[in-house]
Amino acid sequence: MTEEYDLDKNVGKLGFGMMRLPRKGDGIDIEETKKLVDAFMISRFNYFDTAFAYPGSEEAIKEALVNRYPRKSYYLASKCAIWSGCKEKEDAEKELDISLERTGAGYFDFYLLHALNKDSAKTFEEWGLWEYFLKKKEEGLIRHLGFSFHDSPEVLDDILSKHPEAEFVQLQINWADWEDPKVQSKGSWEVARKHNKDIIVMEPVKGGLLADPHPLVKEVFSSSDPNASPASWAIRFASSLDGVMTVLSGMNTLEMLGDNVKTMWNFKGFDAKQMETIEKAREVFSSLPSIPCTKCDYCAKVCPMDIGISGTFAAMNTLLLYGNESIAKDRYKALVINKGRKNPEKCIKCGKCEEACPQHIEIRSNLEKAKEHFQ
Repeated sequence: MTEEYDLDKNVGKLGFGMMRLPRKGDGIDIEETKKLVDAFMISRFNYFDTAFAYPGSEEAIKEALVNRYPRKSYYLASKCAIWSGCKEKEDAEKELDISLERTGAGYFDFYLLHALNKDSAKTFEEWGLWEYFLKKKEEGLIRHLGFSFHDSPEVLDDILSKHPEAEFVQLQINWADWEDPKVQSKGSWEVARKHNKDIIVMEPVKGGLLADPHPLVKEVFSSSDPNASPASWAIRFASSLDGVMTVLSGMNTLEMLGDNVKTMWNFKGFDAKQMETIEKAREVFSSLPSIPCTKCDYCAKVCPMDIGISGTFAAMNTLLLYGNESIAKDRYKALVINKGRKNPEKCIKCGKCEEACPQHIEIRSNLEKAKEHFQ
């Protein structure tokens, strides 16, 4: 990194994730977004994160940020998503030009290959997009090139070994997912540090779920510090990790932004006692009742009614672990309804799913319980 863009010195530890901006009617509320941007900038934080695939976000940034502040007063990140309708490499290449036009930013301080996993990483390579965006970096349209990631630590290690030109990586890290066998936040963080890459943290509050966790988890935090919100514990945990450049938070109210700014103002990192509190919260969280579904979908292969079993259980676990029925229903819609799968009430209780389940889950009884919440 050049001195001008020294990540440790110039980028604020709190980043503004602009995927979930305040809404007005069918679009983004620009005037409310301006208030949020102003409050963030006044607080001397300066990193804004958007993406080609965030509907209306790049255009909102142009009106709320780019047209109102000197270009060198902030850092702006955007992303190329091959999964957003790209049929050939030219479609992906055009995304950079479109994002620059939408934002009017002139260049991106940070540009990311969006949501890499084992399969999408192959496509980025086959289409020569690493080389293409490195060329755009030479042209001055990109200052720093990296990627966001959703897969296993082994896949991350493979990508970083093949592409040492990646200057940073954006990872899903939060205290609840730290040792989760599906997300493996800790493992991915360890791989990034092994490769000496700067880290941007996404989902530090797990899409808002850790802002209002289970009452037993809340009790752990309030016992340690009654004046600190659960969201602040989540943000500070991610910020305390070695190598973390900035932590993104999707802030759509001034109250939320104010809490995050207060949390991160002159933040120096957790001490041993605070880390012990996080570990205790994780232990309590792990002890909460949940459905031990690993999403292997062996059950789906034998279900004669095509019920969205794993999606239903994922939504149920959101309800059981966090008590947030609204988010649980949204997750059920995304994982079951939007994928054309049948709902739990279609279960004929044949038992084939339970015969196929490696985890020996009582699928039929759990689907019966799910019917009370999801229709």
